[in-house]
Amino acid sequence: MEKHLSIYDGRSFAEDARLNTPILRLVGQEADKLGLECYVIGGWVRDLILHRESKDIDIVAVGSHPADEPHGEVKIGIQLAEAVARQLGHGAHLSVFKNFGTAQVKKHDLELEFVGARKESYQRDSRNPIVEDGTLEEDQQRRDFTINAMAICLNANRFGELLDPFDGQYDLEQCTIRTPLDPDITFSDDPLRMLRAIRFATQLGFYLDHETFDAIARNKGRIEIITKERIVDELNKIMLSRRPSVGWLLLDKTGLLSLIFPELEALKGVETKEGKGHKDVFLHTLQVLDNLSITSDNLWLRWAALLHDIGKPRSKAWDAQNGWTFRNHNYLGAKMIPKIFRKMKMPQNEKMDYIIKLVDLHMRPINLIEDTVTDSAVRRLLFEAGDDIEDLMLLCDADITSRNAEKVERFHRNYKLVRQKMVELEERDRIRNFQPPVKGEEIMQILHLEPCREVGLLKSAIKDAILDGVIPNEYEPAKAFMLQKAGEMGLLAETKQINIHS
Repeated sequence: MEKHLSIYDGRSFAEDARLNTPILRLVGQEADKLGLECYVIGGWVRDLILHRESKDIDIVAVGSHPADEPHGEVKIGIQLAEAVARQLGHGAHLSVFKNFGTAQVKKHDLELEFVGARKESYQRDSRNPIVEDGTLEEDQQRRDFTINAMAICLNANRFGELLDPFDGQYDLEQCTIRTPLDPDITFSDDPLRMLRAIRFATQLGFYLDHETFDAIARNKGRIEIITKERIVDELNKIMLSRRPSVGWLLLDKTGLLSLIFPELEALKGVETKEGKGHKDVFLHTLQVLDNLSITSDNLWLRWAALLHDIGKPRSKAWDAQNGWTFRNHNYLGAKMIPKIFRKMKMPQNEKMDYIIKLVDLHMRPINLIEDTVTDSAVRRLLFEAGDDIEDLMLLCDADITSRNAEKVERFHRNYKLVRQKMVELEERDRIRNFQPPVKGEEIMQILHLEPCREVGLLKSAIKDAILDGVIPNEYEPAKAFMLQKAGEMGLLAETKQINIHS
């Protein structure tokens, strides 16, 4: 195959301080000793040119296999890794993955991945390639995008020389995501690359080349062979980008959204009746997500923003007086989340519980600012949100997306009042995460009761009395209140000797 001559081939980075480091010089020296060509390749080269931070360094070795190795086993990468690890000495950790012909060398916060140059072929029903040893050019051809196919030589006689057969640097300058070879083949062979294309476009602020975009749309059905875990891994990277909405819009425009997240697809569209329409909930949700991403890089809080209105399609109803309503959409949305998480193979743990809580509670602060802010209502919100109250308020602030600037300012101003009230009540009443001062065991002991419904009722009565401000959050008043309630319930009939004022 005739080598493509890129306008950037041969450019030298030898004087670049980020490349000209002791560790990369050492890799090149060890490759020279073994008679191997050696290149740093992929994302590290891309980020070098973009002046982005990148710690993971991929090294590809090119050369003949040792005589005692069977043909087709890609082991020269392991051989080079072993040599580098020996030279690094104390503190270097070598991990070898013989089945894959790869190795990893770690020292402190440095991580090097080694592999021999390879070529790949695919079968229709799997994204796992058949791997054979190959040339550097074949290795670059198998890369997902041109911006990830650039290589820089580490051998002493060519140190710093860029090999860019697919004009990846030009695509960096043009902010373009493009595949080295036919995009239909690239995405059909490994459909995960469709999500990676969208993820890189989102992270880097790039565009999808039109042929790349069209190929994703044509091959979107191939995503079904990708595991949910790998899909979610890419979605999480999109979610942690500066503007996650870019990725979700591209997923929608390419047709992938309906296949991997139909619950979000259901949020799209505006229905009009008697001249009244409602917001496009999908676009509103993305605006909320972007708003929140300005103030927080908490992945799970961002997921809560994405899912906060997920129950609206199921709750949408027409009311002749009020127009479109979405009553209890927060409750319905919270009920949907466990099923979504199971289907997507997302964590079934406290992270899911956190999102359920925020989705369920996200309407409460806005109801507070629309009504008189009572101490009781704020106490109850503090109690139910617990340590997640600050995250809930960040979500609610992000949820203000009106085009009416005066309305937006009024909502933000009122939220400040709610926050101020929270601080005052928390300092005074210590409501957040509180437990009733009189425990169930003590209630049973005082009243000579076995575990029963009445004990639960008394505990709830104490909690409600504290939240409503009837009694302070203190032991003696709580005990006195419990005894009073027990008397009203007839539970003191056989224990009259108890002094309810004790």
